[in-house]
Amino acid sequence: MNSVADNLARAAKVKLMIFDVDGVLTDGSLHFGPDGEMMKTFNVYDGLGIKLLQESGVQTAIISARRSAITARRAEDLGFTHVHQGGHDKLTPFRELLELTGLSADQCGYIGDDVIDAPILRRVGFAVSVPGGRPEVHAIAHHVTQAGGGRGAVREICEFLLRAQGNYERVMAPFLD
Repeated sequence: MNSVADNLARAAKVKLMIFDVDGVLTDGSLHFGPDGEMMKTFNVYDGLGIKLLQESGVQTAIISARRSAITARRAEDLGFTHVHQGGHDKLTPFRELLELTGLSADQCGYIGDDVIDAPILRRVGFAVSVPGGRPEVHAIAHHVTQAGGGRGAVREICEFLLRAQGNYERVMAPFLD
């Protein structure tokens, strides 16, 4: 991991923040109802963090290995610009995002928790994980959040990006003035 100053410099360059879902936007638990329907729990603080980040001009994306209608619904509710679900090869949709947005990998951040996230984490300018992430992921992450996945990690990293880019006070002003 890098120093706080190094991470602030990396975060200042992020134009696109990409999120994994299970273990990041959720705590990684999957709940099944009696009829087999799958349920996930998302954190409302994380959701507002994403909206504030978008308001500051940072694009947002989801790349998730698991295909889920619940994730699609949450992504729509939060206004994610780019959503890719399904498949353990996350590098291909990442490359497609770069082509689509015209951004370089250095202008992207990614937050993930498992080894299938490693190919992207090794390439982005700002690689982030959560405390419950795999040791192999922590070894390549620039930053590990204090809050856990589905428990405020996303809000924490959104606010970190907002501060690094000098936008925190501006996007918070409507709520705190």
